[in-house]
Amino acid sequence: MGVDIIWLMPIHPIGELHRKGSLGSYYSVKDFKGINPDFGSLADFKNLVNKIHTMGMYVLIDWVGNHSAWDNPLAQQHPDWYTQTREGKFQPTPWYDWDDVIDFDYNNPDLRIYMTDALKYWVSQTNIDGYRCDVAGFIPVDFWENARAELDEIKPVFMLAEWESRDLYKKSFDMTYSWTLWDKLKQATMEKKGAPALFEYMAHDVNSFPFDSYRMTFTDNHDKNSWEGNQFSNFGDGLEAAMVLCSTINGMPLVYSGQEAGLNRSLAFFEKDPIEWKNHKFALMYEKLFTLKHNNQALWNGKWGGEMERVTNDKMNKILSFYREKNGDAVLTVINFSDQDAEVKLDSKYLRNSYRELFSGSPFIISQDKTPLKLKAWDYMVFIKNK
Repeated sequence: MGVDIIWLMPIHPIGELHRKGSLGSYYSVKDFKGINPDFGSLADFKNLVNKIHTMGMYVLIDWVGNHSAWDNPLAQQHPDWYTQTREGKFQPTPWYDWDDVIDFDYNNPDLRIYMTDALKYWVSQTNIDGYRCDVAGFIPVDFWENARAELDEIKPVFMLAEWESRDLYKKSFDMTYSWTLWDKLKQATMEKKGAPALFEYMAHDVNSFPFDSYRMTFTDNHDKNSWEGNQFSNFGDGLEAAMVLCSTINGMPLVYSGQEAGLNRSLAFFEKDPIEWKNHKFALMYEKLFTLKHNNQALWNGKWGGEMERVTNDKMNKILSFYREKNGDAVLTVINFSDQDAEVKLDSKYLRNSYRELFSGSPFIISQDKTPLKLKAWDYMVFIKNK
């Protein structure tokens, strides 16, 4: 499909004390330098990393730095590394119902040293390429900045924060989650608020985030899937429109396990719940979109890609249209975020050229200031400028 990075959710042994469900949460880590025996051995993991690399991809592992399992040996060896209640007892992260974990205290410099060394261990010993960092905003920024510097001394790494904040880009992270985009896409589709639901997100992305920042865009991930429904229930008939937007705006799209196989249910979080792998049209959609993203500089990430330019039209309550251009490459995306067919005229004075539509392969010429288009309900078109 053109996937470049494999992100593995936590691979470590899972705590047993206060475990949820029969298998527990992989975010309840019993040993930060261990491998869950259900997945194999350290040698097996090294072989997997090597295989991913030989296939031209990178690998990130999930890092749970905010908390540990109750029965992680650190709790007995270093109880002062954890936050405590007034009674001097361990506690889950305050205000959350994460009863199967206990909260670290990053005011302790020895904890910082330990966690930094553990991060360095996986890079130096298994040759992974970076981390997806769980609830990154709950951990002090200066910890991440120091850890990133020490990791980069081993090899250049890629860091993804499960958070949405500008300060994390300064020295520590390459990419953050686009949680806001998911919320706005749900409003645009299931809540029938149409294209205007997305305008604020587009404005903030262009105007408030650093030009060299990456955003991770998605229509599903393990949190959304397990707790808030699946890709079909969350976006309904607008799912494909949402997929196309996530793959053509600024950012790096995520494919959650099984999406390409048409995953249409929530996976059990604390149980073994195998995905049914099968051929599905979404795999071909992703392949087309990701091939375009690789080959067309307009869709590259951050400052290496083209800025999203708003293309106004006469159906702004339904149609989202934008243009991206970089080094002669250009892409025009037009999406109908409504359940009604629409005839729309694009303000295309500065877009005159010949194009090819990505999904149909049909030629298209923009030769006038007000270009007419017809889109069916929830339809989308991605026009690639001919060189």
